[in-house]
Amino acid sequence: MILEGLVTSMNPDGTARVAPMGPVVKDDLRGFVLRPYQSSRTFANLCRTGQGVFHITDDVELLALAAIQRLETPPAMRRATSVEGMILEDACQWFTFRVLRIDDSASRAELDCEVVERGRVRDFIGFNRARNAVVEASILATRVGMLEGDDVLAEFRRLKTIVEKTAGAREFRAFACLEDYVLERLSRRDR
Repeated sequence: MILEGLVTSMNPDGTARVAPMGPVVKDDLRGFVLRPYQSSRTFANLCRTGQGVFHITDDVELLALAAIQRLETPPAMRRATSVEGMILEDACQWFTFRVLRIDDSASRAELDCEVVERGRVRDFIGFNRARNAVVEASILATRVGMLEGDDVLAEFRRLKTIVEKTAGAREFRAFACLEDYVLERLSRRDR
């Protein structure tokens, strides 16, 4: 099963990188497989340090902004004790991990990870339709350079209808930011 969330990894300058990632998780959540693109900073960080923190979050606005690298202010974090990493203060659950094996034979690497420690900040009550739509739009936004522009716009129109019917303020803001990003990227691509 793929479980969408956020990974924090440590940049060479000691700051934390926050990136959305959907690892393939084992049923017991004692381990998972991350599949970052080899061109990503997260991949470079995890190769260098061999450790990080995976977070389950219901904050789709944070997930959306991290997906398109528009986090103006880092979210509140604290140092992990079991690995070199940072834990998001507002995550529902977190899992510190160590990378056991790296397969970099494809553009999307596979990193087998074992959970070292886990914690719970608060209950995850689930996503409504708008939050699911923002998660899907976030994933779509990260693929805008790989997909046909008309297909991306059609999917955004479909997702926007869901957001308009069921969203709260945070979901509206997140979706609007994603939509602006996609339109900007598509207009630059078509020049």
